[in-house]
Amino acid sequence: MEALLVLVALTAIFGVLVAPAMRRRRQRMEGAQGYARALDPGAGYGFVPAEHLDVRLPGPDHELVEALEETQRTQDWQPVARLLALTGDEWELRWQRVQSMAGAAAMELAQARELGVPDAPAGDATGGVSFRKEAGARDARWLREWRTQQPDDAGGAEVYAQFLVWQALTDPSSADHRIILEEARTVCGEAVGLAPADPTPHITELFVARHLSYRRADFEELWATLRRKAPHHMGAHLAALPYWSEKGCGSRADADAFAQTAAAQAPEGTLLPALPLFAVYEHLPEVNVVRGLYQSEEIEKAVEAAEYAVDQVEAAHPVRPHVLHMLVCFLVRAERYGEAMEALRVVDGYVGAMPWADSGDPAQHYAAYRALAVAGWEASGGAHAQL
Repeated sequence: MEALLVLVALTAIFGVLVAPAMRRRRQRMEGAQGYARALDPGAGYGFVPAEHLDVRLPGPDHELVEALEETQRTQDWQPVARLLALTGDEWELRWQRVQSMAGAAAMELAQARELGVPDAPAGDATGGVSFRKEAGARDARWLREWRTQQPDDAGGAEVYAQFLVWQALTDPSSADHRIILEEARTVCGEAVGLAPADPTPHITELFVARHLSYRRADFEELWATLRRKAPHHMGAHLAALPYWSEKGCGSRADADAFAQTAAAQAPEGTLLPALPLFAVYEHLPEVNVVRGLYQSEEIEKAVEAAEYAVDQVEAAHPVRPHVLHMLVCFLVRAERYGEAMEALRVVDGYVGAMPWADSGDPAQHYAAYRALAVAGWEASGGAHAQL
């Protein structure tokens, strides 16, 4: 009986308080997205139209775009393989490029499936992920051929391992989910053997660790190995943070401690002081019932630290756009429109980053916030010439 009363009480609370709040939140987002479609910020600010936003990258990398377009047009893996080889030991850039190449392959394969091109025979697939072989089709077969034709290329192994992770995460409820993640872990191990100094395969395994729920001891061992190779790698910290969060295998306290420790120990010239902002994002409430949440002291400190971090690193830092995208989200919500416009000026055109990637339509999600930033900026007297 007590359990039934609790259930009735929870239902009443949900119906009276939570459900209307969720409806209001959804209506606000729908209104913002409608506003983004109605307003064309490109007319006055040179912003890229939503339909042309690049969802593969967080920021500009013209060499990568050229290599990817050549590979996808010809289905020849060599342009991206050459670029990754030339990237060498620039570990942050290498990680970002591996992520983008794998994501592009996953998107290409998904689009080919939508077109209804028959899958390759089951025996012709690796790790439970099939590729199409129809002549002339853009079906990501370049990645499979890269792996089969150059099995000793660490770059091909790294991209394929991350591709398997993306494939597994597209349908976490699938019966193949765990099998594909296990295969990704195996390929990560192969990549480590091919390039022992490269931290990239370990970063990919961090994704695997979270979704296979590694024991803490095993995760900490993996993290220690990675830290020895790249102690201040921002991408590695971004990949590790979700494991410590409530949605992963930890708690808000665990995630905050991880982020604050990394920020406190960070040397000058790294992006790690921005990590607490990502920890805040990991634990934002689904329903915001606190007026001024985004103007609270906790979030204000995290935003200031992130702004400090992006000012301390070189403009071309490959992970800097990730921080700027997250700043856009928080600055708009905090109604700090001038600062949001400055961040937008740097990253506009690319939406392959959090928080946009969390939504079903990253381009429209980003465009909605961009439209709100423009409207707030102009309402406060701002103009294009002031940026």
